[in-house]
Amino acid sequence: MRIIFCFFIVLFCLAGNKLTGQTFYNTSSIQKIEVQFSQSNWDYMLDTAKLGKENYIMAQWVKINGVMMDSVGVKYKGNSSYDSTNKKNPIHIELDTYKNHSYQGYQDIKLGNGYSDPSMIREVLAYDILKNYMHCPQANFAQVYINGNYMGVYSNAESINKKFCSDHFYSSNNIFVKCNPIVVASTNSKSNLRYIPLADSSGYYNFYEMKSNYGWNQLKDLCDSVTNTANSIPNVMDLDRSIWMLGFNSVLVNLDSYSGAFCQNYYLYKDMTSRFSPVIWDLNMAFGGFPHVGFSNSSMSSQTIAQLQQLPTNVHSTDQYWPLIKNIMSNGMYKRMYIAHMRTIMNEIFVSNYYSTKAAQLQAVVDTAVQSDLNKFYSYPQFQNGMTGNVSVGSYSVPGISTLMSGRIPYLQGTADFTYTPPAISSASAATTPSLNSAVTMTVNVTNANSNGVYLGYRFNNTSKFNRILMYDDGLNNDGAAGDNKFGVTFTMSASSAQYYVYAENNNAGIFSPERAEHEFYDLVAIQTATLGQVKINEFLADNVGDVMNEFFQFEDWIELYNTTSGPLELSGLFLSDNFSVPSKFTFPQNTIIPANGHLIVWADQNPATPSYVHCNFKLAAGGEQLMLSAPGGIVLDSITFGPQITDKSMGRCPDGVGTFSTGTIPTFKMSNCLVGIDELNSNSSTVNVFPNPASSHVFVRTTSGQPQKLEVTNTVGQVIYRSTYLNQTEILTSNWEDGIYFIRTNSTVKKVIINH
Repeated sequence: MRIIFCFFIVLFCLAGNKLTGQTFYNTSSIQKIEVQFSQSNWDYMLDTAKLGKENYIMAQWVKINGVMMDSVGVKYKGNSSYDSTNKKNPIHIELDTYKNHSYQGYQDIKLGNGYSDPSMIREVLAYDILKNYMHCPQANFAQVYINGNYMGVYSNAESINKKFCSDHFYSSNNIFVKCNPIVVASTNSKSNLRYIPLADSSGYYNFYEMKSNYGWNQLKDLCDSVTNTANSIPNVMDLDRSIWMLGFNSVLVNLDSYSGAFCQNYYLYKDMTSRFSPVIWDLNMAFGGFPHVGFSNSSMSSQTIAQLQQLPTNVHSTDQYWPLIKNIMSNGMYKRMYIAHMRTIMNEIFVSNYYSTKAAQLQAVVDTAVQSDLNKFYSYPQFQNGMTGNVSVGSYSVPGISTLMSGRIPYLQGTADFTYTPPAISSASAATTPSLNSAVTMTVNVTNANSNGVYLGYRFNNTSKFNRILMYDDGLNNDGAAGDNKFGVTFTMSASSAQYYVYAENNNAGIFSPERAEHEFYDLVAIQTATLGQVKINEFLADNVGDVMNEFFQFEDWIELYNTTSGPLELSGLFLSDNFSVPSKFTFPQNTIIPANGHLIVWADQNPATPSYVHCNFKLAAGGEQLMLSAPGGIVLDSITFGPQITDKSMGRCPDGVGTFSTGTIPTFKMSNCLVGIDELNSNSSTVNVFPNPASSHVFVRTTSGQPQKLEVTNTVGQVIYRSTYLNQTEILTSNWEDGIYFIRTNSTVKKVIINH
C-alpha cells in the first residue's frame, strides 16, 4: 500500500437507491440480506446439514439490498458460535453453489451471530484496525431475514477465498492453507507450525485444512523451517507480516489466534515471492473475548480481566509449542521490529483514541437494528455498555472494550520495551533524480541509531520481496561526512519505479519509516522528460454530449496522449495548444507523468486542476481546429488539424501512437484505439441504464422492462469475462478489471462502459 494515492472518486446520487455510493462492506450502512426457503422446516434442515457433512441447503432465493438471486446455497457455520438450540446461528451463503450468481463480485457471504460479544461490534472494529497494517477481510453489519422473519444483526465479514487472494496477492492458485485444528484433543491440538517428525505429511491433517489442490509436503517443509532453522524463516514466510500478526494479537489481546491456546484462526497463502503470508480471520472474540492463553504445560484456564490487561508482550517466547513466536522473540532485531509494530498500533489506534471514536460510530450504525433484534445473545443495555461493561459468559468475564484497553495501554507503556527511546528518522529520499538502469543513492537522516543499525528496504513491484540492505554513515556512500547522522546506500534502479522504506534501531528499540512498513511504503520513480517521438496525440473527442463525464459530472471535450516508450515519462514543462500560433497556451504542471506504453487524459474543459486528471485552459471546437503538443524552443512533438466532428465520435490513431487518424470512431477513453470484434452499439437502449460511467470499483445495470435479463460482459477483443441474470437491477464488481472499455450486453442492447481505477 502506497503512502501517496491519487483517487478518482465519482459519486452518483440517485434518489431512492440505497446502494448508491455504497459498497457491500461499507461500515457506515447496514446491508439487508433476505433468504427465502421453500421448506418451512429450513432450520431443521440447516441443523441436520451442519451436524452431517455440512452440505449447503438450496434457498429458493436470496435478496441482497433488493437484488434477488434464485437457487442459492445456504448453511450454518462456526464451531463454538454454533448451537442447534440457538435461534440465531452464524450463516454462510454461497451465491454460486447452483448458479453463477455474485453480488458486487462477491460470491461467499460470511455472517457472524455476535457470539461472546456483548458490544456487537468487536469483529468489525478489529478488522477496521487491522486493515491499516496487513491484508485482511473487510467487514460491516447486516440485518438478516429468513422467510420474512427478522433474525437479527450479524457481522458481515469478507470470505478469505481465491478472490481474496487474487485481490491481495495477485494470484489465486498457489498453496492455500486454513490453520484451524480439525480435531481438538488437548491443549496441544494446535495449528502452530510446529514440525511433526513423520515420514509423510499425514500428521498435519488434523490441524490444518488444505484449501488448494496440493501443498501438504510444502506445509511440512514450512513447519520444519519455522521449528528447526529459525534463520530460514524470512525465506519461507513473510516475516514482516508475521510480526504484524503477532503484534496485533498482543495489543488487542486477540487470543482466539496463533497467540492463544489453539494457535488458530489464520490462513497461509504462498504468494508470488514464494513465501507463505499469514492472514488473520475470525475476530469476534478480539479485545479479550477469548481469555485463554493456553500454555502447553497447563490446562486451558481463563485469565481474569486484570491478567488480560497485563498480558506480557513476550508470552510464549520460550515455548516450543509456539515456534513462530519463540524464534521471532529470540532474534534481537525481530523482537525490536515486533515492539516497533506494537508501538505503532498502540499510538495510532489507542493513544489517539481512534478506536473509541470508531466504536461509537459503529454502535450508532447498528443501534436501532440491535434494539429490534429479539434473537441477540445479550440485552440492549449490555450492547449500549459494550465499551465499558464486563459481562459474564459461562466461566469467564468478557471485558468492555475500553475497560480492557484503558488498562492495557498504560501497562504496555510501562514495560521496559516501551520505555526505550527508538531512533528518529527524517528526510528519506534519493540524493539525485533517478533514471532507469542507473545507480541511485538513497540518503536518510537518523539520530540515536547504531552505526550499523540503519537499513533500506526496497523492491520494484508489489509481487516481489523487499530487499533489506545496510545504510552507511562513513562518508563513503554519498552520505556527507562520516558520523554526521546522514546515512546513504546505492542500488541500481532496474525498473521505472521502486518502493522503499527505512528501518533503524539501537540496542534497545527500532522504528520504521513509514511506521506502517512494510504494509505501506514510499515510491521512487525514475522519470525522463518526453522528447520527440515519445509522446503522441492519440485520440480526442471534440463534441462530447453523452460519452464520458469528467469528475465534475460534465460531458466535456478530452484529449488522449500516448506514451510510445517502455518507461514512464514526465510531461511537466511541455505545452498543449489549440492554436499553432500560440504553442504555449497550456503548460503541463509538475509531476504530470504518463505511464509506460500508457495513456494520459487531458480534459479540454477550462476547469481547475484536480488530483485525478489534467485539465487544460481551452476547449476543442466541434467545427474543427488545430491541436499541438510541443516542447520549449518551438519543438513540435505532435500536431493535427481537424475538420468538423461527429457528436460523441472521436478521432484516433490505430495502432496507438503510430497509425493515421480515423474520423467518427467509437471513443476509447484511456484505452487502445484498435477494437476487435465489437458490434456497433444498439441505439434502442432506452430501457437499460449503466452507471456510473466511467466506473471504478463497481457498475450498476438497471432495466425498466420488468422482464428477467441475461447479462454478458465482453472486453475489447470479444472475450466474455462475466455472465449473470438479473431482474430490475444488478451490480457488478469491477475493482479487479483492467482499465479500459467493456461492453455490457443484455436482452435488448449493448452498452459501453469505461473502467478507470
